[in-house]
Parts: sequence; C-alpha cells; structure tokens
Amino acid sequence: MKRRIIVSVICIFIMLMTGCNVSVNVPSSSGVSDTSIVEHKVGDYSQKMTDDTAKQFGDELSAFEITAEQRKLAANNEAGYPELDAGRGNPNWINTKVRSAFTRLMDFANEECRLAMENKDMAGHGNKDGISERFDNFMNEEDEIDSFLLDAVSHCEKELGMDRDDLLFEFSNGIIGDYYPDPSRCLENTEKILNEYITSTLFNGKTIEGGTDIFPTEGGSAAMCYVFHSLNHNHVLKQGDKIAIGTPIFTPYLEIPDVNDYGLVSVDITSDKEHNWDIDPDELDKLRNKDIKAFFLVNPSNPASHALSSQTIEILKDVMNDNPDLIILTDDVYGTFVPGFESVYSAIPHNTILVYSFSKLYGVTGWRIGLIAMNSDNVVDRLISELPDEDKKDLEKEYCIAVSEPDKLKFIDRLTADSRSIGLYHTSGLSTPSQIFMDIMALSHTTYEEDEYIKTANAIINERYCALMNALGLKADTANDNARYYALIDINALICDKYGEDFAKWREDNISDIDFLNDLAKKKGVVLMYGPGFDAPKGNVRISLANLNTEDYVQIASRIMELLDEYYEEFEDEEGKKAA
Repeated sequence: MKRRIIVSVICIFIMLMTGCNVSVNVPSSSGVSDTSIVEHKVGDYSQKMTDDTAKQFGDELSAFEITAEQRKLAANNEAGYPELDAGRGNPNWINTKVRSAFTRLMDFANEECRLAMENKDMAGHGNKDGISERFDNFMNEEDEIDSFLLDAVSHCEKELGMDRDDLLFEFSNGIIGDYYPDPSRCLENTEKILNEYITSTLFNGKTIEGGTDIFPTEGGSAAMCYVFHSLNHNHVLKQGDKIAIGTPIFTPYLEIPDVNDYGLVSVDITSDKEHNWDIDPDELDKLRNKDIKAFFLVNPSNPASHALSSQTIEILKDVMNDNPDLIILTDDVYGTFVPGFESVYSAIPHNTILVYSFSKLYGVTGWRIGLIAMNSDNVVDRLISELPDEDKKDLEKEYCIAVSEPDKLKFIDRLTADSRSIGLYHTSGLSTPSQIFMDIMALSHTTYEEDEYIKTANAIINERYCALMNALGLKADTANDNARYYALIDINALICDKYGEDFAKWREDNISDIDFLNDLAKKKGVVLMYGPGFDAPKGNVRISLANLNTEDYVQIASRIMELLDEYYEEFEDEEGKKAA
C-alpha cells in the first residue's frame, strides 16, 4: 500500500491572515521592469496535514514543533540506537576562559563590596577611589585567568582610551548587578568594547563612518521582536507594507510579524544551490521597487550556512540608489564562522540594522545575550523625522514621559524605551551582569592579536562537516563563504545518485519528506530538521554540525543510508510483484 502523503509545505512565511499567492509586475517607475514579485500573507505556506501524520502532529505545526515530536519518537527508536539529535542549533562546546574570568571578576567585586561594609552575608557597595591598585593586588600575574583580566583591562586603557578606574568601577558595579543599567541602553565602556568586537569579527576591521550605537538585548530573538515592534510603533512599517525576506531562512523569525499582528506582506528574495546559496542579481532587483520598505536576511544564512558574496553586497549598495529608504535588517550570528566575513552593515551602515548574538560561538544560548547595532546616522531616524506632523506629535506625547526632548530621541533609544513600554524606560536595558559577561567574551577576542578559540571552533565545525559529507558520499563545499554550521542535504539527489530515478520517483510518490524524517526518528533514532520549513527546496533536510561529536555525524549518515536501503527493498518487492 502506498504510504500517507502530506500536502503542501510547512509555515514558511507567517504574516497576518490566510491569503493566496499573487504575482504583481513592478511598475516601470520603480526602476525595475517586467520583474515578477511573489507576495505572501499567512497561510500561503501553511502545512495542512492529512491522514496518519495529521493525527500524530495535529492540523498545523511549525517545523520546530514537528521536530519536537520527532524527538519523542527517537528516544525509543525501534533499532535501540542511541538518539542522535542534529536538529538543535546550540553548540556542544562552551568557552571556559570567559566563564572563569567572569567568576574571578565577581570575586573581586564581592571583595570591593566587603571593604565598604561586611555583616555576615551582607556587604555594601564598592568604592571607585583606589580601585586600580586593589585590582592589581587582587590578581595574580602567574594565573592564566588573572593574567587575561589584567591584559584585558590594559588593552581597554591603551587601545580604547578608557580611564582605568572608570572601567574597573563599571565592571565591579555591573557584575554585582545592584543597579539598573545607566545609561539604560548600554553601559558606556561596554558600548566601546562591543564596538571593537563587532568591528573585528563582523566588519573585517573596517571602520564605520559616523560611529555605531549599540543596544544589548536578551538574545537575537528578543532583538528581532524589539525591532519589528518599534518599527511598527513609530509608523515606519505600517499594516499592508511590503517587506522582503531572504529565503531559505530561520523559520521562527518569520512568525514575529504574525504573532504581533503587524499585517505585513512578504516578498521572496530567494537564494538557491545553483548560485551556491548566494542571491541572484535578478532577485536583488526586486528591492529596487520603492513599495518594498524593508529587507530581512540572515547572513551567513540558516539553513544554507553561506555568507553573501562581496559582489552581492555591491549590488545591494547599488539598489540603494533606486530605493534609498529601504531598511535592511541583518542577523549575523554565524559571521564568526566565515573567515574574513563582512556584514552588510559595514558596507551599507546608513540603511542597515545589525543583530548579533554571542550564543553560537561561545556556547551561551541559555544566557540570552545579543545586541542591536545602528549607525549614528541612519535611515530610520530620517524616516521618523519625515513623518506627518500628527504622527510625530502622537509619538512625542508618548515618549515625553521618558525623556525631556522626545523629538530628538533616536530610534535605537526608542527601541530601548519600547522594550519596557516606555513608562519603564528608566528600568530598561539588559542586566548589567550580562553586559559585563559580553565585555569579557568580546575582550577574549580583541585583547590578543590571535584568537585561538575562534580557530578551534571553526576547525571543529569543518571536521564534522567533512566527516558527514564523506560518509554520505557527497562532495564537500570548501568555499570560504561556507560557514559549515549547518549542512542542507538534498535527500532526493542522494537517492537518485545511489539508487536511480525510478526509486527516487517511487519514494517521492509513497513517502513524504516528513514521513521520511518520522521514520528516521522512529526506526533509527536520528532527528533532523525539515528543510522546506525554512523555505528550502522539497526533499532537503537541515543537519546541525554544532551539537554532536564528529563520529556521530558518520553514524547519522550510516543510519540515513540504512533507512534508504530498507525503502529500496520495499520498492524492489513492489516492482517484483508488479512484474509477476
């Protein structure tokens, strides 16, 4: 009997209400002629399940909910294999140096507080006077962690021009966490330290004209929520506006506009394997249409794990000539896994909002720490200044409870105020211990000329990637723009290469992509992610190279081939019966 077949693909673009695909031709006045743009509202890519799978998973679930269900299947798999979950994006490594340094700095800060007042478990607040001398006496130059902290403080003093006492007092007060952040958006020295870090890791050392303002946040996801909310709240993105989304892309980010009821319309800007997951110039031409207000992308991409080429970034710069009001929102969390990576922000700072998280590199997904960065001279501030007087007055009435000159409040500070519903602006900002931890991570990279930790992380990822591809019999992509944090594997192509097109067609007719993943979990104990859930082509699966050991990826490949062999036996049996 034929197996259950699942209809459609899973929740790729989730915006506001169910709608149908429509094609519209961009008017010639937009600077683009005869370019078809596909728009989507919620429901265009909704997974409508039927039969056995619908009973198992429910009527409509996102790719991540489906993977959660498959984890339950894998835990008690029929083969009795150890579960191998390559669906998770968090790494299975951590940086011990930064954690030890954080603990050591906390010890110093506790001692500073005890000097002021000590009564059993109770202490006072530290004192700035003489803090540098006390810090030097507290630290042991012969200890590796103490030596790093001493070097980091000296680096800030010599290279970033910071006052040593001011820095150490900010560190000690911040790590204790007894004060609200002041300034509320970002601690003063923290902003300088984080600027140096993203310049080195994301801008390829390029200095940004005008300077960069930073808002530390509770991870990259919170950053995205804040940005969407504030763009909407400040009338920069309105209901019915078109935003372009670079696909394939991390599914949950696409759910933000729907959950928050923004009523935005999405436009596909598609990358594909034919172009090595870079964006074709014809796709970028869609952005010349002034009806498109924003362009959202993950760079390097998720799940394809490739960075945009320098040629693509140059085309994006040219697009700004036709659409100067376009807002680019880029999530660069995987940038450190590409040597010489350069963010779209560093090339087009006026139009770009940058989101970054330390989570993947340093193994801190549970800390929930990231940042939003914007150029001091940016398109959003300009668009707000050009709003109708009535809109500006309404916004000034809201923000006047937080600041004395609301008309001069920059968008990144509006983000900060909006994150606490404006009225609690004075208590906004990421917790100060989290900000100090970000400082330590950043300084572990910038204090010394060579960063062995990043080299090690990249080497681990590359080893796992090559082991997986070799075990699957596939050619490894050795391009420098391949972050290798994820591998997007075309199961259909794999089947064609090993078994031939007849079996590939039989599998496609009888075993859906989700059924394949269900069987892989239930029978072989392997959990992977459903590729079309990221708007990847049908037949693709995403394998995380971050959260398992190298030998586990060889096992994953072996179990995939084992399951396909079982399918092939079923296919041959059916073919034999037909022949008889």
